[in-house]
Amino acid sequence: MKKLLSLVLALCVMLSCMAVPAMAELDPSVKITATPEMYANTDLSDEYTVIMYLIGDKPNDWQVVEDKVNEYLKPFNTRLSTQFMSWADYQTMYSLTLSSGDQVDLIFTAPWCYMYTEAAKGSFVTLSEEFIEKYMPLSKQYQAEASWDETTLSGSTIAVPSNVAAPQGKLVGIRQDLAEKHGITELNTWDDYMNFMITIAEKETPESGIYALASSGGNPELWEIYRQDYDTMYVYNNNDLNFMYVYDGETLPTKEDIKLAYEFDCYRDFAKDMKKLADAGCWSRSALTNTISDEEAFAALQGASIPWNMSIFTYMENAEKTEGVVCAAYDLTKDHFVGCEAYSNNAMAIASSSRNPERAAMVLDLIKFDTYLNRLMILGVEGVHYNINEETGEYTAAEKVADFPVFGPSVSWAIKNGNLTEAGVPEREQKITDGWMTRVKTNPTITFVFDDTNVSMYTSAVSSVLSEYVGMLQLGLVDDVDATMDEMIARCYEAGLQEVIDELYRQYDEWYATRQ
Repeated sequence: MKKLLSLVLALCVMLSCMAVPAMAELDPSVKITATPEMYANTDLSDEYTVIMYLIGDKPNDWQVVEDKVNEYLKPFNTRLSTQFMSWADYQTMYSLTLSSGDQVDLIFTAPWCYMYTEAAKGSFVTLSEEFIEKYMPLSKQYQAEASWDETTLSGSTIAVPSNVAAPQGKLVGIRQDLAEKHGITELNTWDDYMNFMITIAEKETPESGIYALASSGGNPELWEIYRQDYDTMYVYNNNDLNFMYVYDGETLPTKEDIKLAYEFDCYRDFAKDMKKLADAGCWSRSALTNTISDEEAFAALQGASIPWNMSIFTYMENAEKTEGVVCAAYDLTKDHFVGCEAYSNNAMAIASSSRNPERAAMVLDLIKFDTYLNRLMILGVEGVHYNINEETGEYTAAEKVADFPVFGPSVSWAIKNGNLTEAGVPEREQKITDGWMTRVKTNPTITFVFDDTNVSMYTSAVSSVLSEYVGMLQLGLVDDVDATMDEMIARCYEAGLQEVIDELYRQYDEWYATRQ
């Protein structure tokens, strides 16, 4: 999560999966066709099925795509079989899957998806330079050199990151037709969004049953939008256990600038806004246990807004298939910088429970860099889900794109190379991304990775405390925000938060000294 050369990223800010202009880590003109001979160090004598686990919901045409992948893999005497842990289940299933003893060869991971906690348990195969060179020749040749550092913890590479870094702006999509129905023409600020939400709750929900936000989980994306207004950057981001600082755009923070996210005044203010929205009826009181995602609910016309990244446009387009529905997207933080996503924000790991790590490595190498397989995993079947202009390298959606959305499955986020560009980007998407390009700032602490091995007992205990409170606070489901916040912070310190802070500061001091 934290490792990238800031000077490089300042020059090559990109977003590969949607509309932001990108400079690819893999030259778009490069077309790669892999052969079994490239993997002479891998024993291909026996057929082997690589079991891959992904998070998220299974696209309708996944099997169609997987069948074509397996047809292509026949000369490699290998098959791929994929299991999906849905958005509703992955938080409970992820760790259980890795500890079950069942065969798991490849698994999606990220700092926000248990990368560090599972690495600490030994759940992932350590990828030495020798292993990569021997069993992943394409990754050795084409993976951005700077990217490896981001998935290296205490000298050990624990996963293969994506091959592109990108602006990580957050925005909100809304039902513009409903906004205008109630006299709201546009949104420019967080307060405008609050007003829209409360207006929908008061005037629309009683009439149509449409929530202002058909929320599920604990509103993490609303917090991401909110904190953009305060120019914050994460130093450590591991599910609920987050440390951050306020960035002035130029100065490397000292350790004293870094605090638990929930100890910042802006988070307390955010929690109070969440209570105001909850009390107004902006989402269901059972939102914490809802199993339908915000995005799916918005597309199904059950919600009037959707906070997320550029992926919101896919769900806006789905919603607009209903006659009379008009959507719009808004950047609520125009006067503040846009953070830059790290390579490691999406990655694939070889699980320690793999019965053939070398074969798993080969399949990962192939789907990352063999042009045909990479496009299959990201775009689907050519002529069915997408079309591509080979001269320009630009793709367009085909008739059945809804059955395999571009960059839909999580594997596609991990194997992206930045060499795919969508043709004819709609004006409303281009407007957002154009506004981002002049405001991107790279996190100067991105090459710092906190290794919590020495304090893992405390990080687990603090995380357990936070898991009891954060979701309720971010859904406004508490009677007294200040009292609940104070109780949560006190319990965190009782659980060992100070020990975690001391260790983080010690490691940060060592890293900071190398940057002076």
